[in-house]
Amino acid sequence: MTITPNRHRIPAATDAPSSAPKADTTTGRVLAVLRIAFGLTFFWAFADKLFGLGYATPAGKGWLDGGNPTAGFLKGAEGPFAGFYHSLVGDFWVTPLFMIGLAGIGLALIFGVALRIAAVAGVALYVMMWGASLPLTTNPLIDDHILGAITLVALALLAAGRTWGLADRWNHLSIVRRYAWLR
Repeated sequence: MTITPNRHRIPAATDAPSSAPKADTTTGRVLAVLRIAFGLTFFWAFADKLFGLGYATPAGKGWLDGGNPTAGFLKGAEGPFAGFYHSLVGDFWVTPLFMIGLAGIGLALIFGVALRIAAVAGVALYVMMWGASLPLTTNPLIDDHILGAITLVALALLAAGRTWGLADRWNHLSIVRRYAWLR
């Protein structure tokens, strides 16, 4: 008895980048719009906090103006993790890491590259912001931070960067082929 390979199997996430399944046209476009929209929210937050554009960050209070984009949020934390968040205020590494995270996650989502890294970093950021927002006022467990974290995981798992993104080119880079976690 000869066993023949199934020619119609769905490629695994660990297969070569070019064999990853691509969503059908409509689904791919919807995922691309969702990915880009989330990317723009992260990148906008970065730009607003960097320049103090007068939205979440008042004009003249941006990071380039000497403001601290993380201090107000961390000082305002309440609930069971308040002490932890308050202890981070003023640490030299907190604001640069936060700003790099916002910019990196935003750009990765906008361009559709490194979605695994963006998802892990974004989930960490969302979960920390969720923890700093406790106790929740409208729902005891779920808020937009948790929904955002779930969305980032879905976008990475569904290879959402393949439509209207640079994922196919990115995934063919030799370093990305060698280290699949960079996809």
